[in-house]
Amino acid sequence: MELPSWSVALQKASTKRPKPECKLSYGTAGFRTNANLLQSTVFRCGVLMALRSLKTSSVTGICITASHNPAPDNGVKLVDPSGEMLSQDYEGIADEMANAETSEELVGIVKRFIETEGIQMGQAEGGKVLLAFDTRPSGGPLAEAAAAGIESLGVSVELLGMMTTPQLHWAVMRRNQGLRSSEDAYYEHIAGAFGRLCCPTFSNEQGRRRLHVDCANGVGALKLEKLKAHVMQTGLEFCLHNTGDGVLNGKCGSDFIQKERTVPEAMRHLAVGEAACAVDGDADRLVYFYRQNVEGGVVLLDGDKIAALVAGLFKELVAALPGDLSRTSIGVVQTAYANGSSTSYLVQELQCQVMVTPTGVKHLHRAAHQFDIGIYFEANGHGTVLFRGSFLDALRGVQDASAAASEILALNDLINSAVGDAISDILLVEVALKRRRMDVIEWHTIYSDLPSRQLACPVKNRFAIVTEDSERRVSEPRELQLAIDSIVSQFPGSRSFVRPSGTEDIVRIYAEASDASQADEVANGVRQAVMDLLA
Repeated sequence: MELPSWSVALQKASTKRPKPECKLSYGTAGFRTNANLLQSTVFRCGVLMALRSLKTSSVTGICITASHNPAPDNGVKLVDPSGEMLSQDYEGIADEMANAETSEELVGIVKRFIETEGIQMGQAEGGKVLLAFDTRPSGGPLAEAAAAGIESLGVSVELLGMMTTPQLHWAVMRRNQGLRSSEDAYYEHIAGAFGRLCCPTFSNEQGRRRLHVDCANGVGALKLEKLKAHVMQTGLEFCLHNTGDGVLNGKCGSDFIQKERTVPEAMRHLAVGEAACAVDGDADRLVYFYRQNVEGGVVLLDGDKIAALVAGLFKELVAALPGDLSRTSIGVVQTAYANGSSTSYLVQELQCQVMVTPTGVKHLHRAAHQFDIGIYFEANGHGTVLFRGSFLDALRGVQDASAAASEILALNDLINSAVGDAISDILLVEVALKRRRMDVIEWHTIYSDLPSRQLACPVKNRFAIVTEDSERRVSEPRELQLAIDSIVSQFPGSRSFVRPSGTEDIVRIYAEASDASQADEVANGVRQAVMDLLA
């Protein structure tokens, strides 16, 4: 029997990129490992996103990036027609395709998937995948591999070149909405909203607002440089550091600041108390910080603090809305890793609803859709704000008579609702600080973090641990949860949980208490319990 033309083309193209010996697993948004091992995987992701485009008759996207990982790594993030991360329903087939041992096996998997999904291969002219990459040297060759996978099915590729991951998500979302989706449109859109929110000027009696930004020697530096001219008239001035002369994510960027709590070498001149922020390699994470002392230590304002600041902004605006709109639901989505003080502040001080999900941004993003205004920021600084469509429609009906409604609609334009976006999140934080009349030091004091400790404990089989209650408790083995409860009961106000690693035989332990020594005691006690039962 004659084979379909697409299968012949797919097998021929796939043979040029054999699968490496290692097994790869789909993570939060795609695959990630050493760049030398990714030709086959990225090619097959191109095939998958071509199929997703054909299935939905919509544009999909691929960004070649390894985010905050070291420069030798790379990866691929997959974007659904909504602009959000690839549907979890497709993660299984992504794993299966990536790990097919031969080209013949890959073609068989694709054939079965086409039949199961009812994809019409004769309509390939309707499919399109947007493709971008970050500054890693391996990005260009891997983008070529992705394009080859897409084109092997007759689907067209639109290469957008070097972009941040959030910009690619935004472009896919806007393209499918029939709206302007170019990079220039991105800057004009978010800067225009920022200008409306900061009108007439961001300046104050002390002069212009200068914000130091650690760009992680990544793609964010290029894009923030372009944004500078668009926001300059508001009085906000970016002072960019680590713009590409050094190693990508090398002792700089948001991940470095969060873990090391010290000023990067390129920012040693930063004055004590001066506002600064940092993005990661593909600019989808953001943390703020300020220098605490002349030795270089910093005070970190992480994703928990950003969520609290933003939630406070929306509480003020919603309270000013007319009629029933003042009862709009505002929810903040957290994981078990969120500091307990942040949760108490949100519930007790702001009276926000708080929802807890398992770890992973895909879980937080999905849960945020349940509120009129859904806010989430992981502690690492990845997050955004989502708005219910019916709520936005109601605001449009009253915006002429309500300044608060107009401001929330402007914030909807400012925020990249498809995914966490460090660039638009910087503007969001600056608006929140300005409207709430805070500087970074006052922001830091809205609540004090409880001391916490995180440990990792090797085990023989991580799958022996089963969690429940959004990973906050252990259901199996029951003896482990009883041991954790016993340890925590010795330290009033403390808490601890364990969860298995998603990639290796390690159990991750989190402990929190009223002082650092108690947090250490809880963490070490729980680690011993894990070792006694599972090591």
